Parts: sequence; C-alpha cells; structure tokens
Amino acid sequence: MVTIRHERVGDIAARDALLDRCLGQARTAVTSERLRERRLPAQGLSFVATEHSRVVGTVRLWHVATSRGRPALLLGPLAVDLDCRNRGVGAALMERAIAEARGQGHREIILVGDAAYYARFGFSASRTGNLALPGPFEPHRLLGLALIPDAATAPAGLVRATGIPAPEFAFAAEAATSHRQPSKRSRLPRAA
Repeated sequence: MVTIRHERVGDIAARDALLDRCLGQARTAVTSERLRERRLPAQGLSFVATEHSRVVGTVRLWHVATSRGRPALLLGPLAVDLDCRNRGVGAALMERAIAEARGQGHREIILVGDAAYYARFGFSASRTGNLALPGPFEPHRLLGLALIPDAATAPAGLVRATGIPAPEFAFAAEAATSHRQPSKRSRLPRAA
C-alpha cells in the first residue's frame, strides 16, 4: 500500500536518488531548477509517497513571484518510481499538494510539464500566457492553476524565486557579508 505524507529530513537522500533514476542528472539543468536552487521548499508543501518504508514518489512546492510581486507556488519536480507508475501515485501526490496549498491560502500554482497530464488537475497554459521564466522554456509547457477565486486574472511578468535560502547558502552569504567563517551548524543536503 502506498502512503502519501510530508517529506522528512531522512527522506532527502532517497528522494534525490529517486529523482536521479526518474529524471536523470540533466534534471538540474532545466530552467525551473534556477527557481529552486539554493532555496528551501515552501513550508509544509513537500510530499513523498512511500511503499513498505521505501520512497517511491515525490513532489515539492516552492515560493515564487512575478515581476509585479504577485506570489505563487512553483510545483516540481513530480516523480514516481518506474515500478509504481500507472497506479495513481503521481495523481495522489498532485491532489495532496494542491489541497494543502489551497488549505494554506496560496493563490496559484505554476509548473513546467506535460499539458495533457496536468490538465486533469486543472492546469492550463492559458493561465501563464503572460509569464516568462529566467531561461529557456517551452511556453506551451508552462502551466498554471488558480487556487482561489480572486486569482482569476492570469499572472504576468518574469517569474523569480522568493523562498527562504537553504541553510548552507544562507550561512555562506552571512559569512561573506560579515567577513566571518560560516558557523558549524549542521547543513541540510542540497535537494533538487
């Protein structure tokens, strides 16, 4: 039986290995990664699917905003282990992520992905026609979903990262600006 739950720190290595198996090392070269790198995912919006204590699926949401400062969430990557595909695991992860984002009062979610797959959750390229990403992307794959009625108008402008810097990068920035060595606090592993 597959269980969907919040990601834990102990899941990160298994999650990264899953992403490498499903998406390959090239996953870090995509434009949407520029919005995730050196950032923490949105609080309470990282999920894993587990089966017999093994991570078999993952999805995370990240804080972003348009050039006009309109907040949104970036979803991704969504990945499901090869031996668990076509069992509804990806759909369960998506439904949980959308429901929790809506429950937290977020306005909208954007993602880069296959329109045919994500349309079943309400995502559409018509929601993102006036958005641009900080690098190359295929406009028909940039999709959006309004979570609340006042998000009825589509966002516009360049999407930029607004989330909290990951600790290993925050410590380095602090040290650079204060001319001190970074503290010896434990660092979280970098996650995709």
